[in-house]
Amino acid sequence: MHAAHIGGSAHCRVRLFHTFGFRPGPDAVPVAPGDDRGVGTERPPIEPARAAVDLYWLPLGAGGRSVRMNGRIFEAVAARLAHRTACDLYHAAIVIDLPDRGRFVIEQAPVPDARGAERGVVIEGPVGARWAARARIFRYEVRRWHDGVIPDIGEAVESPRRLTTDPRVARRLWESVSDLPAPVWGRDELHTGEMWNSNSVVSWLLTRSGVDAAAIALPAGGRAPGWDAGIVAARRRRG
Repeated sequence: MHAAHIGGSAHCRVRLFHTFGFRPGPDAVPVAPGDDRGVGTERPPIEPARAAVDLYWLPLGAGGRSVRMNGRIFEAVAARLAHRTACDLYHAAIVIDLPDRGRFVIEQAPVPDARGAERGVVIEGPVGARWAARARIFRYEVRRWHDGVIPDIGEAVESPRRLTTDPRVARRLWESVSDLPAPVWGRDELHTGEMWNSNSVVSWLLTRSGVDAAAIALPAGGRAPGWDAGIVAARRRRG
């Protein structure tokens, strides 16, 4: 499937816990001390922790009326210029589970304060223009947040999507966060044909890790601006 399918074609395009416990059934037989017959003492086998990469599709501006309204205006204009029907816009985030490291939320978001280390911030970048990054409100951050949270995850649509349980892929994705480029948000500095944003970060990481990001379907009637930019940039760098 061509990358254009996910990022903006003409026609729009958990943490996993294994909690093992034992509750005797109604037919379980008590065992007296010293009785080694094993009656009623069986336990389910404890499975090893599994690696996983889950994708979440969040409606753009979930939890915030201003961002959602601006997104709708942007999409209405873009749809009119492209002579197509307006779509629902989505923002992507990833949750990784690594058996030896734990659970991590990977997401690009605005910089809310100076306590980035508490959110596992790996890189920051400018929003709109490089000169504007002197002000915090014009900077974004990419988080690799141990036991972190995704705001408004309750509004996620058709999520989570389990992309892989291969521990090698999950580890490559975790490691690749440190290699992310930090171009200006909302601009096409990398000359991919599309602006760079939070969706670009996710598709770049997936592509670099060996996941076919171009084949991932969005929720029905949805579009993820910036998705193609990450795929193109990652393939170019990998090549």
